[in-house]
Amino acid sequence: MMPLTMAKAGETVTVRKISGKDEIRQHLAELGFVVGSDVTVVSEIGGNLIVQVKDSRIALDQTMANRIMV
Repeated sequence: MMPLTMAKAGETVTVRKISGKDEIRQHLAELGFVVGSDVTVVSEIGGNLIVQVKDSRIALDQTMANRIMV
């Protein structure tokens, strides 16, 4: 397992675990980051990511992306 920030642009990975407080995990789940879901990294700029989850593109800062283990 590695944090989502380690994935390269264009790579599709599967969410394995989400860490953090309940509110943060709930917020990420509402955005589509649930265990077993596929996430494609669209681009990475300075540690911040743009990812595709289901049919949505979402921007994540490095702190949030580090909570998502793939």
